[in-house]
Amino acid sequence: MFRKMRRFNQEIPEQECIDILKEQARGVLAVYGEDGYPYTFPMDYIYMDEKIYFHCAKEGHKLDAIAADNRVSFCVMDDGFRKSGDWALNIRSIVIFGRVRRIDDADETLKIVHRLGLKYYPTAESVDEEIRKAIARVQILELSIDHMTGKLVNES
Repeated sequence: MFRKMRRFNQEIPEQECIDILKEQARGVLAVYGEDGYPYTFPMDYIYMDEKIYFHCAKEGHKLDAIAADNRVSFCVMDDGFRKSGDWALNIRSIVIFGRVRRIDDADETLKIVHRLGLKYYPTAESVDEEIRKAIARVQILELSIDHMTGKLVNES
């Protein structure tokens, strides 16, 4: 169903893809939008238990799109690096295809929001405070990965 990577010599191993997903802060989620236009947007996320979790508002364009078609693509890339003496940037990117579902269970939502918060906030106390203020407005989305590839690209 999914294409094999054409430039297989640039493919990075699955564990390296997972490491990048754990290290990076943001990616771009793509959904099938209205009138056939793709709709993409940057998202904070957390990779855990072989899935990716996002938080968002309880209503809006992205949730409408996901309700219509839950198939998505998610792309994450690292900051890149330069080899000694080389001008070109080397970037590792991950492309994921999968399906998104809403998490509506309050206990599961709280657990995931807490883990997400610990990734981004400076202290556990600040996470707890933000959760107290905003949990009623938070929707958690779970991306189950159907296919994932990673690639190292040199910009030269």
